[in-house]
Amino acid sequence: MSATQTLAAARDDFAAMLEESFGESELAEGSVVKGIVVAIEKDLAIIDIGLKTEGRVALKEFAGPGRDQEIKVGDEVEVYLERVENALGEAVLSRDKARREESWVRLEKAFNATEKVTGVIFNQVKGGFTVDLDGAVAFLPRSQVDIRPIRDVGPLMHNPQPFQILKMDRRRGNIVVSRRTVLEETRAEQRHELVQNLEEGQVIDGVVKNITDYGAFVDLGGIDGLLHVTDIAWRRVNHPTEVLSIGQTVKVKIIKINHETHRISLGMKQLLGDPWEGIEAKYPVEARFKGRVTNITDYGAFVELEPGIEGLIHVSEMSWTKKNVHPGKIVATSQEVEVAILEVDPVKRRISLGLKQTLQNPWDAFAEKYPAGAVVEGEVKNKTEFGLFLGLDGDVDGMVHLSDLDWNRPGEQVIEEFKKGDMIKAVVLDVDVEKERISLGVKQLGGDPFQDAGELRKGAIVTCEVIDVKDGGVDVKIIGSDMTAFVKRSELARDRGDQRPDRFAVGEKFDARVTLFDRKARKVQVSIKALEIAEEKEAVAQFGSQDSGASLGDILGAALKKQAEKAD
Repeated sequence: MSATQTLAAARDDFAAMLEESFGESELAEGSVVKGIVVAIEKDLAIIDIGLKTEGRVALKEFAGPGRDQEIKVGDEVEVYLERVENALGEAVLSRDKARREESWVRLEKAFNATEKVTGVIFNQVKGGFTVDLDGAVAFLPRSQVDIRPIRDVGPLMHNPQPFQILKMDRRRGNIVVSRRTVLEETRAEQRHELVQNLEEGQVIDGVVKNITDYGAFVDLGGIDGLLHVTDIAWRRVNHPTEVLSIGQTVKVKIIKINHETHRISLGMKQLLGDPWEGIEAKYPVEARFKGRVTNITDYGAFVELEPGIEGLIHVSEMSWTKKNVHPGKIVATSQEVEVAILEVDPVKRRISLGLKQTLQNPWDAFAEKYPAGAVVEGEVKNKTEFGLFLGLDGDVDGMVHLSDLDWNRPGEQVIEEFKKGDMIKAVVLDVDVEKERISLGVKQLGGDPFQDAGELRKGAIVTCEVIDVKDGGVDVKIIGSDMTAFVKRSELARDRGDQRPDRFAVGEKFDARVTLFDRKARKVQVSIKALEIAEEKEAVAQFGSQDSGASLGDILGAALKKQAEKAD
């Protein structure tokens, strides 16, 4: 080979090597490369990445949350090559970016495979915390820190622990992780294993972990069970804190296990004897016992007869007289009361109690004190369309029906004369203890005019006094009695021309004949016309006939003359 050919071959090899070198350098920029630590100056590490190129990296980039890496001369490290040469002729390198690039690749694989990753909580930000995932920074929402809200996150900071990636966006550089998901998975595995070792009916010791209004959560050694407030004791427990406290060790019985949800129901009262056994013999119907009021509701009051045994006094069984009153106005919580047993249902575990049954029935007491015919006095409590209600002795009410207000006038008219608060007297007509009704009468105070009518009968001649003049006739009072009657226009005279009510004036008196007197129907009717006709017939019979030839005027004249002579 000639010298010229050798020189040409050497030039070609150098050009190829140079092109390869530049090609490698172009590919290396913007990627992670390996280098050797050649020197350490103060807080900087001098790193040779080959191609006779060196760069400087701050030592703090080799440390991070949860790690304190020491490097020394000769160590091989990976760095991110931003530029091959800057203004000083040095390569621009970054250990942080190298680690971040490595982490993103690894994290994406873990995210796609739903695998857990290790990270360190190193700072608190708005709405949560920042987590270092070996170079990549992720956001941990506050709601994803733990299964239950925790106040102090200090013990969790700067400690490596597993996380689950919930969301990744490489373009925006966002990563969202959860610690709670990892805890729930671990807890579920532990619960499943623990539940397999538990059986319904088993008695076990536990520690009260948390207390709520409806019960307490008891730690059974890695798994919680719910001790409902109704299963703490046979007696009424208003709040679990009355019996339990956090941290207390209790002996409980496993009532039920749900293997699908891993929920465990616990009981303490089941470890004691059932007080409801033989309850019917212990509390016979109609027997009386003393108890303590434990709870008051709108529909009644609960009374504890003994620990674990409660009965209900329904609002309707609390008072004989106080209707539609809230039970809290009759009894108070913790008050000791005497009650009567009304019903015992051992199957439904219910006892019906009565408070009013221990007191005398006020209607019985009233009937004994005021038999029918007795006169009582009471206050007008209410006026209705059918009568008056009076308040009587013993907090009972009696009713005066409209028909028992007055013998002669309609009740709708008479009731307007009374008003609430008036004190009036009345006669006891009837007492119905079973229906709790007392019937009273006001008009009976003055006696029954039909019973006191004496010789008054149909056909009798009576003297009447006009008390009112109407278009259809006149109202009159029968003198010598308390009875009134209405004389219709047609009964005011025999002659049609004289049948005018305006002929009469209030206070005027006249004689009339009783045409109807019915004690049972309480009706009386009088008629002037009937009296005139009767007198005419009597005159004709005594002083003349149709054959005598005397006129009706002569006959009546003779009769009147004879009547005048008798009067003289």
